[in-house]
Amino acid sequence: MKELLLLVAMLTAFSSIAQVVTVVDLETNEPLVNVAVYNKSKSKSAVSDIEGQVDLKTFSAQEVIYFQSISYATFKIIKSNISKDNFIKLQQQSDYFNPIILSASKFEQRAQDIPQKIIAVNREEIAFNNPQTSADLLQQSGQVFVQKSQQGGGSPMIRGFSTNRLLITVDGIRMNTAIFRSGNLQNVISIDPLSIDRSEVILGPGSVVYGSDAIGGVMNFYTLKPQFQKDSIQITGSGLLRYASANNENTGHLNFNIGGDKWASATSITVNFFDDLRLGAHGPDDYLRESYVVRRDGEDITVNNDNSLIQRPTGYDQLNVLQKFRYQPTQNFEFGLGVIYSGTGDFPRYDSLDRFRESGEPRNAEWSYGPQTWLMTNFNITHRGNGKWYDKAVLTQAYQRFEESRRTRDYQDSERFVNKEQVDAISTSIDFERRDRESNALFYGGEFIHNRVNSIGYIQDIESNVFSANATRYPDGSSWRSLAAYASYQWKVSSQMIVNSGLRYNHIWINADFTANNAFFNFPFEEATVNTGALTGSIGATFVTDNKWELRSNLSTAFRAPNIDDLGKLFDPSPGTVIVPNPDLEAEYSYNSEIGFKKTWSNKLTLDASVYFTHLKDALVAQNDELNGQSIIQYQGEQSQVQSIQNGEKANIYGLELGLNYKLNDQFSLIGHYNLTKGEQTEVDGNKIAVRHVAPAFGDIQLNYEKKSLKLGLFAQFNGQFDF
Repeated sequence: MKELLLLVAMLTAFSSIAQVVTVVDLETNEPLVNVAVYNKSKSKSAVSDIEGQVDLKTFSAQEVIYFQSISYATFKIIKSNISKDNFIKLQQQSDYFNPIILSASKFEQRAQDIPQKIIAVNREEIAFNNPQTSADLLQQSGQVFVQKSQQGGGSPMIRGFSTNRLLITVDGIRMNTAIFRSGNLQNVISIDPLSIDRSEVILGPGSVVYGSDAIGGVMNFYTLKPQFQKDSIQITGSGLLRYASANNENTGHLNFNIGGDKWASATSITVNFFDDLRLGAHGPDDYLRESYVVRRDGEDITVNNDNSLIQRPTGYDQLNVLQKFRYQPTQNFEFGLGVIYSGTGDFPRYDSLDRFRESGEPRNAEWSYGPQTWLMTNFNITHRGNGKWYDKAVLTQAYQRFEESRRTRDYQDSERFVNKEQVDAISTSIDFERRDRESNALFYGGEFIHNRVNSIGYIQDIESNVFSANATRYPDGSSWRSLAAYASYQWKVSSQMIVNSGLRYNHIWINADFTANNAFFNFPFEEATVNTGALTGSIGATFVTDNKWELRSNLSTAFRAPNIDDLGKLFDPSPGTVIVPNPDLEAEYSYNSEIGFKKTWSNKLTLDASVYFTHLKDALVAQNDELNGQSIIQYQGEQSQVQSIQNGEKANIYGLELGLNYKLNDQFSLIGHYNLTKGEQTEVDGNKIAVRHVAPAFGDIQLNYEKKSLKLGLFAQFNGQFDF
């Protein structure tokens, strides 16, 4: 009898030790998914599921168990000391003023731990601001300046850099191609703002993690992620219908999620119709559109605009479709598949259609981009490791196809010049994260990218409909390849100080064949090759005081390797100028420093400020040149000054960024930003000029009211001016 009682007592004691526990937020009691659970040596590990539950049967009764999540303080406890209610409660370290950031390392980090300034906008904020395009989304942050040559455009400028010196990624996949140019770009409008779950913008260089082009900043867009549902299949969704009077916009949007226990699907469809844009009534008279060109009875004629505030023609339409699948057979493995398609109609280049000759006649009867299409398919595998080599690994394989075109025709001329480009981009990347008990983290990985460029050019006589061959914009069949490896380390020196450092080596290969274009231009070369490498690094630190001061500093280098656009393009950036190929190019480098602070008072008022300085060396810019000893050649029917992209210039850019976030009371909050950038460029001959893409001073201020399910906003955006 005594033996039986002893056995019952032992079984009771064993059963009192928790086997399945639920991990929750200390304040909200909400279950926490994907919390890493491990022992001291990391020889045993587990992960909490969608309901916050995790099975601890692999751990012994007297073993110390660690519970770790990026946004919470690491919690440790002896298994036998877990309370009888089987709940583990974690203290949140991140709040509204310190969000979780993915962009700096491709894995979760607290904003407080990152020495660079990063703008983060979540889905709720995007829906509230209601942008028409992703270019508008960036501009609404008050910290990114956006230039538009036409309504179907939007070229971001960050800290004095733009176009191919800024990098765009979608779901961590590089969108920049081998033909991203130094002139203003409109590729960002291909990204549907209504399908974005989160947008993060790194202000300043990001070459260590992202490679070439990330000199001025990195714009990361994370699209809708399929959501799992426990125990039953659920379908959720939302829709939007929108009309805007400024351009008679009609937009329809639908998204829905189908979620099960181990699989989920997310779908998003958006259709936009944008009519001609209307100018504000208080703008300069020089911007009024008094007349425009139409073609009637086989002839170009100029007609009076019945409303000079209407910018004719600027309208276009667009279709965006997103489909993503997610499958998680076990807690340690997850598979994802995504397809994104974007297509536009033709969109007129308004600034070119508003140019006139000395006679008063328009220069162009036609000048349009498009159709512009973008297709991306990506497949990724996520695996949670045991901590020996990594805690988390992500393998991503992606294929993208970009198509774009240009059509131009002079006023009262029957010859239409057409250029069409197609870029096929294949990329493979693998990224690893390894963390230890002290919240130190190692991020490392590798990446391979291959771009193939197809380019055609022809002339169409619109009266006879006869087609004839013409020079292509880029060497047809050219290729751009990149192979890289990187590593960065986050070191928690103390509870108040974190140091981040990183290195990346990138190798670039370019091959271009000019044989086809030599039939039109006698270039002194038939092919061009580039075989070059680039090493970049960074080191920075953040320091948080007990009275909520956050101090940060950062030193880094960044680079941009020449691409097909730099090396091989043939086009006219403006009337009377033609850019010709130049095979003798090297990478340009930037050397960057940044110091900033952030201070929060009583969780109500937050002020932040940053100052930065960038030195750009061997800048790739257009300079006057000669072709076969001639500085003036005939191009598309016009005598044009020969230029080419060349190394040699240097520039210094510096600036100041200020931000304010003040919670007046439970309902009202005030948000504001101010940005000032200056820059000076030294040309080859020693002359100093203003840096081309330095934006004027700009910013915003916004007053929000929020109570229960109602939110209202009053905002103003402003910027200074540049004399022409």
